[in-house]
Amino acid sequence: MKKNQISKRRLGRTNLFVTELGFGAMDTPQVSEGKDALLLAFNRGINFVDTSRIYDGSEILLGTILPLFIREKLIVATKTINRTRDGAQYDIDKSLSLMNLEYIDLYQLDDVGLDQWDLVLEEAGALQGLKIAKYRGLIKYIGISSHDLNVIKLAIESKYFDTVMIEYSAFYTESYDLIKLAKENDIGVIIMRPLGGSGRMTNLRSIMERDPTFQKITPDKLLEFVLSNPDIAVSIVGSRYPNRVQSNIDNVLELEYLEPDEITKYMCEAAKLYDFL
Repeated sequence: MKKNQISKRRLGRTNLFVTELGFGAMDTPQVSEGKDALLLAFNRGINFVDTSRIYDGSEILLGTILPLFIREKLIVATKTINRTRDGAQYDIDKSLSLMNLEYIDLYQLDDVGLDQWDLVLEEAGALQGLKIAKYRGLIKYIGISSHDLNVIKLAIESKYFDTVMIEYSAFYTESYDLIKLAKENDIGVIIMRPLGGSGRMTNLRSIMERDPTFQKITPDKLLEFVLSNPDIAVSIVGSRYPNRVQSNIDNVLELEYLEPDEITKYMCEAAKLYDFL
């Protein structure tokens, strides 16, 4: 049965309720339709947007759009790749200025590698900068993103972070146990690359046109796979064009959560398809 609005889930101990479909704004400024894509997303009820200081033009674009909406109804997340206390504070001030905001809901340490873990935790490290900004009321919550599962495990066990951003999809299930661990520790789980990563859907559509065997692995089924995991709070999908945003929203409104045997089936299908990508 089609829902009237996108379901919301609790983002761990932040107690924020986020739409299970979020908006990834990394590539949005790259096309002229990007602004319309964002406007459509917010108008259709998506309330979680993720960006970063290093996403070219993204915070600037958001700064032209966010003032058009009731601030309390949107949850804005951005990130810094700076690893020092002072550098992180500078980035937070810059983010606030560019996005025309008085506060940011979630500020994350972006793409932290294992070799940087001790650095960001030092007294002069970036985590301290985020803590100072939180004390000043400039940010509400602190998160971390990483492509290294060892870092995510350390972040969960440290209890320093309110959220973790982690990769998970039918193509990449190695993070399953850490997602469960984060939920057990009441840490909000944000999923990146739910459709398999940048450029993968373009290749996937091309393959499906040539070989109908793989037509079961569609964008809506990939979203269905990810959101069938109850330990996930929000899955962010990068979007540039309004028609893609509309399609993602329609898919989420119509999806039915998969049973365990169906999840296993999609993992097997995706594994076969992975060899062609």
